[in-house]
Amino acid sequence: MALPIASVYADLPDPRADTANKLHALVDIVTIAVCATIGGANGWEQIAEYGRRKEAFFRQFLTLENGIPSHDTFYRVFSLLDPAAFAKRFALWMASACEATGLIPIAIDGKSARRAKRSNATGCLHVVSAWVTTNHLTLGQVVVPDGTNEIGVIPELLQTLDLAGAIVTIDAAGCQIENAKLIRKGEGHYLLTVKGNQPTLHEAVQTVFERADETGSEGVRFDHHATVEEGHGRQEERSVCVMYEPKGLPSDWLDVAAVVSVLRDRMVKGKVTTTVHYYLTSYAGTAKEIAELIRGHWEIENGLHWILDVAFREDENRTRDFNAGANLALLRRVAVSLLKRVKAKGSIETRRLIAAWDDEFLLQVLQGIQVDQSA
Repeated sequence: MALPIASVYADLPDPRADTANKLHALVDIVTIAVCATIGGANGWEQIAEYGRRKEAFFRQFLTLENGIPSHDTFYRVFSLLDPAAFAKRFALWMASACEATGLIPIAIDGKSARRAKRSNATGCLHVVSAWVTTNHLTLGQVVVPDGTNEIGVIPELLQTLDLAGAIVTIDAAGCQIENAKLIRKGEGHYLLTVKGNQPTLHEAVQTVFERADETGSEGVRFDHHATVEEGHGRQEERSVCVMYEPKGLPSDWLDVAAVVSVLRDRMVKGKVTTTVHYYLTSYAGTAKEIAELIRGHWEIENGLHWILDVAFREDENRTRDFNAGANLALLRRVAVSLLKRVKAKGSIETRRLIAAWDDEFLLQVLQGIQVDQSA
């Protein structure tokens, strides 16, 4: 029986020279690393030890002509492996699981591994991921190179994704004209947070709502949706207003269908805090739809980033080599996606333990996303 993961990476380019020192097949190394990460390993030594303890299991599926690689071999290979090529194969695998009706919401956001020091804007390894909020899948990732920042790599990530039928949500850092154009070129829609980093756009959006207030929204098509939530000693009211076909916006922004304001009134212990946030979108959905998309964007924080830190200890990882750090980050995101899809009770941490103890459960996790062999 073949493991799906082995088929996914069967054509991954091997960066090593064909010499007598190349003792292990690349697909074996990658397969063991993925399974070990699912099963609780958080670094190269743990990955190698997992492989040794599970050698009999892996021999059912892999050649392993020279046994299990050492931790130095895992590190060296992943230091040489092209992160873009590695991520591309993974993205194709995950995309096959994105079965949805209507728009597919994709949230794009970055996360740092604080102890993996780098010479970029955050001072550490910083990974920007594309997360399908409804399917709990990472569709792709890029790592911020030294000397740059998150803004510079978002276009690179967008160009690796199949955006047809998607609506992409990005926070203010990604509210850039180029990103809007790339998304529309890919036949997707955008929903971008508008803040002070785009002062001209921010002022123009704000003016749309001020003008509507002054005229009582006369002659303007709009929609409104409000919610009230209570719990944990607080009350929060959200009022979402969508203004369609807005006038007076900078002409550089492609296919703008609406602007959005979200008014939040939060009361905690009798103290009320009011905030207003603005958005720009190419999607002329209802206010309720837009409200759900905006709230859904932050699923990437709870559904991915929080899990990476709590269950995978990503913030504690010190891998400094760029390729090795990027590829290890992707291994963790592969594991999160697969563990979230398996039908089982318990937290992600518990599922990792079960995957380490129970080979049948590990196989169930790996079979969670089937490979289209005809592709």
